[in-house]
Amino acid sequence: MHGTSSDTDGGASGGAGRIVLLTTSHRVAPGLLSWQAWDVLRGADEVLCADAAHPQLPYLKDAGVEVTLAAELPTARDLVDRCADGDRTVVVLTTAEGDRRLTDGLASLAGSGRVQMPSLELLPGSYDLPGARLLDLVQVMDRIRRECPWSSGRTHEDLAKYAIEEAYELVEAIETGDRAELREELGDVLLQVVFHARIAQEAPGEPGGTGEPGEPDELGEPGEDDGPFSIDDVAGGIVTKLIHRHPHVFGEETATTPEEVKEHWLRTKAQEKQRASVTDGVPVGQPGLALAAKLGSRVRTAGLDVPAPAGEGVGPELLALALRAEAAGLDPEAELRAAARAYRSAIRSAEGLAD
Repeated sequence: MHGTSSDTDGGASGGAGRIVLLTTSHRVAPGLLSWQAWDVLRGADEVLCADAAHPQLPYLKDAGVEVTLAAELPTARDLVDRCADGDRTVVVLTTAEGDRRLTDGLASLAGSGRVQMPSLELLPGSYDLPGARLLDLVQVMDRIRRECPWSSGRTHEDLAKYAIEEAYELVEAIETGDRAELREELGDVLLQVVFHARIAQEAPGEPGGTGEPGEPDELGEPGEDDGPFSIDDVAGGIVTKLIHRHPHVFGEETATTPEEVKEHWLRTKAQEKQRASVTDGVPVGQPGLALAAKLGSRVRTAGLDVPAPAGEGVGPELLALALRAEAAGLDPEAELRAAARAYRSAIRSAEGLAD
């Protein structure tokens, strides 16, 4: 809608003032506007805003920009008339989503050809950076934790089963290739992270309260104490870990192949963890095939020669199969799921059902 004009039916445009729709994002720190935005604001004849709680207002006041507050913004025709009176510049301060009623009205007037239109401009004063919507998620989760009767009483232990369920649903979406489902399941997994971090922000034994975030150690690992921590501590920890484990990206080392990258990763991880055994850190509660494959991977990476326990029965046979799959670069869990899905399809076909 920049510079819209029309000369139809004797109408004229340009020279009849200027309307600037200045959009800002609440996800950007207040006061951080582009220099074009500040230039327009300082040179405007009038700045209008229909939101008394707009986060930019205190900063505009400090900068000497006078803002006219109203219960609602003028109609498109009223705004055009304001500009035409003395060839004025009127700035309308709104959100990043804009005011659809106003923009539609201005577009309709401009297209009618019967109104002398001012110069129309849509000026983004601030932009959402990548990941900005995560701030919305944190805010929504904070409110739900405080005000929802169910969510306010949940503990880490209560939610543990949901983390497992959502992780499996994500894997299923990946394996079936359903992009829409993948997007939704990624959101559900992300919710689990934010929910647990919100709970961890509270002092132990105080559901719904607010605790002071803790500080991660130098490698971003949780501290020894039981103090609260926040989503920022979680994010800061993984950022530190990723940087430390990618010296070929953020440091002076080089890696040109995936194998060299894996070598860097394993070396830095070993330095961080200082494990007494290759089995340390392997969760024994994970599915059996995955557990067997993980143990086999640890043994092979460490260069150990530990044969699988001998014995008869299904258990040793499954363990041997899992170790054989891992050595061949296969995921035994994924292989079994694929076979089980094929078996499921065969069952449904035998029942005369569509898969």
